[in-house]
Amino acid sequence: MRIAYDFHIHTALSPCGDGDMTPNNIVNMATLKGLDVIAITDHNTCGNAEACMKCAEGGELLVLPGMEVETAEECHIVCLFPNLKSAREMEEKVRDALPKIRNRTDIFGEQVYLDENDEIIGYEENMLVTATSLSVDKVSSLARSFGGVAIPAHIDKSSYSVISNLGIIDDAWGFTTVEIKDLSKEKSLQENNGTDRFRVIHSSDAHYLWDISEREYFLDVESLTPEAIINTLLR
Repeated sequence: MRIAYDFHIHTALSPCGDGDMTPNNIVNMATLKGLDVIAITDHNTCGNAEACMKCAEGGELLVLPGMEVETAEECHIVCLFPNLKSAREMEEKVRDALPKIRNRTDIFGEQVYLDENDEIIGYEENMLVTATSLSVDKVSSLARSFGGVAIPAHIDKSSYSVISNLGIIDDAWGFTTVEIKDLSKEKSLQENNGTDRFRVIHSSDAHYLWDISEREYFLDVESLTPEAIINTLLR
């Protein structure tokens, strides 16, 4: 079956995420836009994924738990998981690898935990938008060990991408899928970086509700389940 997706969405837990990026707003906007599946990928945490998943219960939208991990090389890697247990196990490893730096809300913004009713239930005090001590290859292998998939994020960008920071995507790192945000750069990446050897996805990296993708990017999967989607992205 063919499904419409957006695998890179931030909530208000990411300090760069707009305050309107609440679980209900995200789920309702994705539904209005006709998406079949989304992933919640806050910076170095899956803390608001459960609330978003609860919001989607009983509807037609599937929500995958995930996170956008910043590696030691300052590369962003989107990690998607089949269930909350796996995502939280990954989060423990990421937490252990994060420096203990208090978030400056006056500079970076608040990091807000929300429940399924969009009620604030807490604030993250440790700064999330910073590099962990985990290498690119370690993030890839950890995600797989928890049944997930790791995807180099926005590899077309001039910062925080594997290509901009490291110049290559080494096959030894085990990636099968990469994310490109600007479709006009896809041909250049194929010619100069050999990205045609990977599955390419196009997600929004949404920090505002209007950023969430329209029903325009599709993935062919065996079924609309987390396992089938991740298995497809691993091939």
